[in-house]
Amino acid sequence: MRLSARPSITVRLTLLFVIASSTVLLALGVVIASAVEQHFEDLDMEVLAGKMELTRRTLEAVKSHEDLQGLSQQLDHSLIGHQGLELMVISANQTLIFASPNASFPVRLIATSASQSPMRPLLWQHQEQTYRAIAAALPTGAGGDSRVMVAVATDIAHHQHFMHSFLLTLWAFVLGAAVLTGVLGWVAARRGLAPLRAMREQTRGVTAQQLSHRLPVASVPRELAELAQSLNDMLARLEEAFARLSDFSSDIAHELRTPVSNLMTQTQVALSRARSADEYRAILESNAEEFEHMARMIADMLLLAKAENGLVVPHRETLKLADELAALFDYYDAVAEEKGLGLALEGDAEADADRPMLRRALGNLLSNALRHATPGSTVRVTVGAAEDAVWIAIENVGEPIGAEYLERVFDRFFRVDPSRQRAGEGSGLGLAITRSIVIAHGGTITAASSAASTRFTIRLPRRALA
Repeated sequence: MRLSARPSITVRLTLLFVIASSTVLLALGVVIASAVEQHFEDLDMEVLAGKMELTRRTLEAVKSHEDLQGLSQQLDHSLIGHQGLELMVISANQTLIFASPNASFPVRLIATSASQSPMRPLLWQHQEQTYRAIAAALPTGAGGDSRVMVAVATDIAHHQHFMHSFLLTLWAFVLGAAVLTGVLGWVAARRGLAPLRAMREQTRGVTAQQLSHRLPVASVPRELAELAQSLNDMLARLEEAFARLSDFSSDIAHELRTPVSNLMTQTQVALSRARSADEYRAILESNAEEFEHMARMIADMLLLAKAENGLVVPHRETLKLADELAALFDYYDAVAEEKGLGLALEGDAEADADRPMLRRALGNLLSNALRHATPGSTVRVTVGAAEDAVWIAIENVGEPIGAEYLERVFDRFFRVDPSRQRAGEGSGLGLAITRSIVIAHGGTITAASSAASTRFTIRLPRRALA
């Protein structure tokens, strides 16, 4: 059989391992990158806030227009030693008061930021350079509502270059780690699934002729022990089924061989010479008996096959068991009288059962008891009831059944010994059919035998299960 192109468990586990590890590494990378970016922003804000505070104090020292003229020199001196730091101051009417050499920011942008988001970090793009900046409206020392708008910005190009290199290194590491974890995951999955491959190799040796092979449960990991045990149980069931099928095939061939041989012999003898009409009639009547015997055997085997596949569904009705047994006593009364046997019935109960099927099961047991009872004895049938079940026991005095055979008496074609089976007395399927009927009703049947008597007991549910 051609296997489908589905990925193997090893590939699936490897992919899951790679996806899980890559997801964790990517999440870790994002967290680290965000933390580094936040760290740079905190450093920049510390510098910008310090410079804004210095500018505020400088502006508080401005008391007159002459002081404002000297403000540029003071602010210019405050930027010494701060590479990349830019400062811009504009008046309330958006007139430029001071601007460092590279601080040619749009005046309207500074005014908007100072009024709408004071001291909030913003990113400004100017002449292909990126600045992180803050803006605010600061009072002067001239009194009144004399405020100016101040913007402080720092070039973050070196931060961006660092983050670019850092992210390249980080993602390259994540990619390499994903590849490495994929390789390691594949190796781990292969080693972890080695017991499964060993089980596969061991099951390849299982054939119809070698069903006795079992998987070693103790040598496999705990997770696979239940699977191995389930496979062993399945092999045991298959072995038992094959053995029963083989025995059944052998038994049925043996059982059919005798009537077929009889038919062939009688037919060949009849054809060996010319005979009268009466002689031909006698031969045909004898053949008809053999055909009826074979037909009953085939019908019984079909019933057993249906029962084993759950196709026998009883049509239940409430029955008085004593009445059903009394009817069977009337039917077998002539047989019992011929053998000098007595029939005794004790007790009564009601049960939901299929009348024809139940009569057949009880008839098989009663016929079996009469066949093997000691002449002059009595076959006793006892009916009783428990809280949720009824039981029927059929007991006869006769040759006991060995304990080693009690479990097999319900097997098809099984006979305890040839001396217990007389010619023309059944096909060896009666007890097997009885057990199938009882099981179809949800009941059980058991056999017990001693030197005193042999007893078959049927237990049935009092009411049909819903």
